[in-house]
Amino acid sequence: MIRVERDGNSSTVIIDRPDRRNALNWDMIVALGDAVAQCDADADCHCITIKGTSGHFCAGRDLDAAGSAGALVPALEADAAWTRIFHLLHRAATPSVAVVRGYAVAGGFTLAMACDFVLAEKAARFGAMEMQNGFPAAVNTPVLSKLVGPRLALEMLVFGDLVDAERLHGMGLINRLADDEAALAEIETKFVTRLLERDPHAVSMTKETHRAAVNMPLDDALVMGKQLNTLIAASGRLEEAAQSFAAKQKARKKS
Repeated sequence: MIRVERDGNSSTVIIDRPDRRNALNWDMIVALGDAVAQCDADADCHCITIKGTSGHFCAGRDLDAAGSAGALVPALEADAAWTRIFHLLHRAATPSVAVVRGYAVAGGFTLAMACDFVLAEKAARFGAMEMQNGFPAAVNTPVLSKLVGPRLALEMLVFGDLVDAERLHGMGLINRLADDEAALAEIETKFVTRLLERDPHAVSMTKETHRAAVNMPLDDALVMGKQLNTLIAASGRLEEAAQSFAAKQKARKKS
């Protein structure tokens, strides 16, 4: 099952199917997409955390949920529901954080990589394991290809080997590593708290600009940045920031 827990301005989407290492069946795939959409549509939700139960993140898509052989319409519906999750995470104004324990493999690897940030235990294992079963990691291919260099992405996608969290951290695919579960919980709390301390509109604009800039020539991206600066200045935000900074400096001198 998929459930959502709310704590102030933070929502946590929990994947709970421990008997299958949190593999996603059809109902869970639909529910996961709905949960992400609802959290992002909620103006009071400023962070979406995704995690699994029972020591694992997600073992991917349950193969029974992938559509029937020779039946085009069910297969199209299943894959539309599956890819919807990644479109939603990519387009969301709300930042997303994957918190990974245990296995994040196959579609679970895709899900973790599709989030904006990844926090993981050192013992966590990742892998595009679809290839070991004779078919490509079709959705993870574009996701990984946007995140790492072409040679490393292709190696992970073609071989489908398990990759430890420390290697992915070294590749820039994981933001924070934790020695154990207790340390991961502490890192999660601090990371989410820091996100929530940021102005949510500024975070959304930064995410939107970052998403656009990745696919633009630098000259065009700089024009976009200049226009955003002009908008910020015209809105009075720069003046507010200067006044806030001056007040903080004055307070520090008094203390």
